[in-house]
Amino acid sequence: MKKHRKYKLLEKIVQSINDDGWNVLYLSDPRLHPFRLKIYRGAESYNVRIYIWYITHGGGIKRPIHEFRIQITGVAQFEPEINGKTLILGWWKEGEVFAGFDFNFHTQKLGFSPSIQIKEKALRQAYMKGFAPSLKENKEIAIAFRPDFFVEYIRNLESLHSFGESMDDYEILEGASESSEEVNETIIQKISGPRKTTVINISRKIRDSSFKSRVMTAYSHKCAFCDLQLKLIDAAHILPVSYESSSDETANGLALCALHHRAYDNALVTFNKEYQILFNETKMKTLQETGLDGGIEKFIKDLRPLIHLPPAINDRPHIKYVEKANELRGWKFAF
Repeated sequence: MKKHRKYKLLEKIVQSINDDGWNVLYLSDPRLHPFRLKIYRGAESYNVRIYIWYITHGGGIKRPIHEFRIQITGVAQFEPEINGKTLILGWWKEGEVFAGFDFNFHTQKLGFSPSIQIKEKALRQAYMKGFAPSLKENKEIAIAFRPDFFVEYIRNLESLHSFGESMDDYEILEGASESSEEVNETIIQKISGPRKTTVINISRKIRDSSFKSRVMTAYSHKCAFCDLQLKLIDAAHILPVSYESSSDETANGLALCALHHRAYDNALVTFNKEYQILFNETKMKTLQETGLDGGIEKFIKDLRPLIHLPPAINDRPHIKYVEKANELRGWKFAF
């Protein structure tokens, strides 16, 4: 059997899920549409049925100029995923953005040449910010989101599409989608029911996404300690987010590969105000004494003498974050 012509869209979906640190198990033949997947990480998992089409311009004289849509083909009626989630999606190739529509508004048999619409504004905002809701005249909420928001969309699926039930709640969600700052507690308390958690999750994801994007761009997606790329790089906070003086400034960020991220957080390596990379001789000695020093010579050899610095001075690690972070992690060296 040949691959379904939508297989490239499935690859986009799987890549989006994997890039967020989640795993995928196919529940049906991946060559057949709709796609059925189980996504999981640790003890958390979801079964999802995914319908997807490319997003195109609405077209035609009678349609608004700023309206985009998915043109539904090959499906007479959407079927729910039993004990799971059903996604009706579009993929806007131009901006590499998904759009999600509310299954509950589309449970009836589909008519002739059916389509589902979303505003161009939402697609473009999602391209820039990562996420954008779009309220339709029938109160259906369409959600535009970048691939890095794919798992967050699944996790908050039902709640996100319920925001059409309250204009006050919708306006707060819309405001959160336009800001890189977390929604404050006073505004959160104005939201009804479980939608509070959804706004908090989305707001935090937008903030984290902005930080990650800025840091990764500043460091050219290279590990600051070893220059590795290979899409194995994290945007790490120098001063941990749990500390009250921490921030999401690019100057409090560092691009690190998975290995050196863990080594940095565990005070096995660090860097000083001259950007020199240092390794913890005390911890290294302890590892040798306990026979857990396998690969230590290669580990040290692969470290740069100085961290890889962003070209823009304002993006480089700020000394106030470097010194405080070293103090918190227990470094006793004179910096």
